[in-house]
Amino acid sequence: MFKKQEKRFVEKYTQNLGLSGLQIVVDTATGVNYLCTIGTGAYGITPLLDRNGNVVVDEIELYKEK
Repeated sequence: MFKKQEKRFVEKYTQNLGLSGLQIVVDTATGVNYLCTIGTGAYGITPLLDRNGNVVVDEIELYKEK
């Protein structure tokens, strides 16, 4: 009855910083990496950039369920 859907976003990395932290999540449809702040009420998300200012993009095949 219900079609199983693949996860659109997957957690790639998490780092705790006391009461807050950082997460890198990947959009499995586009491969774009996002940096997310997590914590005690102030949240944010932005595309993750490399040292040249380009958006970090992974191969989407890495995240396809087999």
